[in-house]
Amino acid sequence: MANTTSGTTTFDKTFAIDEIIEEAYERIGLQPNAGYDIKTARRSLNILFQEWANRGLHYWEIANNSITLVQGQSEYTMFRSTSDGTSDTTAVYGVDDVLEAAYRNSSSVDFPLTKISRSEYQSLSNKTDQGTPTQYFVQRFIDKVTITLYLTPGSTEAGNFINYYYVKRIEDVGDYTNATDVPYRFVPCMCAGLAYYLSQKRAPQRTQELKLLYEDELQRALAEDGSSSSSYITPKTYYPNV
Repeated sequence: MANTTSGTTTFDKTFAIDEIIEEAYERIGLQPNAGYDIKTARRSLNILFQEWANRGLHYWEIANNSITLVQGQSEYTMFRSTSDGTSDTTAVYGVDDVLEAAYRNSSSVDFPLTKISRSEYQSLSNKTDQGTPTQYFVQRFIDKVTITLYLTPGSTEAGNFINYYYVKRIEDVGDYTNATDVPYRFVPCMCAGLAYYLSQKRAPQRTQELKLLYEDELQRALAEDGSSSSSYITPKTYYPNV
């Protein structure tokens, strides 16, 4: 009689923080025995997630939102933390960067905006000119991310939207019974990375070995992350003057 399969694919969501910590400690040949062992591991896991933000774009952390335009207001603010201590129900939290944006009119027709640098924005002669926005400039601060539009929205643009895609921060670990805010593809490198971080504190003789394992697991996960699409490369043809 053939064995049956589980019929489930939920391991990444049932694999709680305390089990991830236990797995990481086992990889360095230890067991978490004291409360501080768990606390320091949770802190290391939070730091690991922040280090991933420096590794490039993570497609599961891309989200979409809209900003309602106000006449004469060129700068709009999103917050990097989960709360800024205000009761602003229109605020967007956990934003790390804005990837692309479009002006959306009352007929829900989008007009792509061009992302410009600080130098390009600074070179604009009259930043208070009002009209339909065509460009935007993003500033990334410690506690917030701002998007500045040019042209500044005028009376006919008020009430319309800037629709944008942004990079979210990976959620903090939180309670030990929580699942992590990562897809199943990153579970292996998450465990390997936490073991590497813990080895620096508890088993330094194994740090180099565990670092190599972690980097190998992470590169495989990053290579698999993303969205497949077709690409076409066409050679450019030059016609000499005759």
